[in-house]
Amino acid sequence: MADPNRPSSSGNTALAFILGGVVVALLVLAWFIFGGSLPGADEPDVKIEVPGVGSIEGEAESAN
Repeated sequence: MADPNRPSSSGNTALAFILGGVVVALLVLAWFIFGGSLPGADEPDVKIEVPGVGSIEGEAESAN
């Protein structure tokens, strides 16, 4: 005869799935905060033109 007091495991599966999603989201967030950067993010080129004086070109320096 089947045990009518058998606990259900479907709630545990849903909780594990949600907790796994939270862990992955936190890992991605931590990667961006603690030094991860997007590939190909170069320093921007800056060109300042002043009438009668000429132009100055160079790269902008980051605050890091």
